[in-house]
Amino acid sequence: MKQRIMYIESKAGGLTGPARIGRVTFSKSGATLYYGQKAFRSLKGVGFKSNYYEVETGEHYWISGPRKDGNDALYATHTRPVVDEDVRDAYWSEIRRVAAPRRQPQQHPQHSPAQQ
Repeated sequence: MKQRIMYIESKAGGLTGPARIGRVTFSKSGATLYYGQKAFRSLKGVGFKSNYYEVETGEHYWISGPRKDGNDALYATHTRPVVDEDVRDAYWSEIRRVAAPRRQPQQHPQHSPAQQ
């Protein structure tokens, strides 16, 4: 099955929502997209500010190829999409054509005196 790095934004809460950059797999016919444990089908032009729906829940999504300039959202937003770790290097080098930002060190929760 064909795979592609795509921008995936939930429209369940309105015009903008949480977004990710991740690897999408297309069904053999191309009618269904898969991301993680979710399956999506096209709204065939009848969606309101969305182009796909999740098969199980019916929630609407905007799914598209990521842009070189990083302005992937349908509407301008200050929220940055989460880039899945398995596509991180390819996204920054092949799509954005810039060096990947440095990874942030993982934060470990501070233990309060009551927890010791």
